[in-house]
Amino acid sequence: MNLSGSCHCSSVEFRVVSKCPYPYMRCYCSICRKIGGSGGYAINLMADATTLEVVGEENKTHYNAVIDGSPSQAERHFCSRCGAHLWLWDPRWPELVHPHAGAIDTPLPSTPETVHIMLEFKADWVEVPEGPGHVHFQRYPDMSIKDWHKSKGLYQT
Repeated sequence: MNLSGSCHCSSVEFRVVSKCPYPYMRCYCSICRKIGGSGGYAINLMADATTLEVVGEENKTHYNAVIDGSPSQAERHFCSRCGAHLWLWDPRWPELVHPHAGAIDTPLPSTPETVHIMLEFKADWVEVPEGPGHVHFQRYPDMSIKDWHKSKGLYQT
């Protein structure tokens, strides 16, 4: 699926191709919560990094979060003008880019299930939905984004 996204002030626009376009996973870790905001969690998609096209590159910067006292290799890209978070890229998996669902302008498909991860780190004020269609993990889930899409028959070829 071709995805288009942008920051709030439209200084950065991007396009990318994703075979995993369902925004099903909510991450409640302190990095996603504090950097991305959005209800105390961030939702990342997965796309092919080689297809990433950026307009307004000069208005983009990135942040390497500090984890256990050391900078993470993962680059969290955002607009240097309005601060909107756009995507995450990690050199350990250079073929992938993880756009933030909130930055995507293309209509995204509704997910049949919501996976809540990193609940060990969620803010106390955040209420996590329970019941059918909600799966919970204290840390990382059992499946990758790609494997989840394949298990639901949603992986696009």
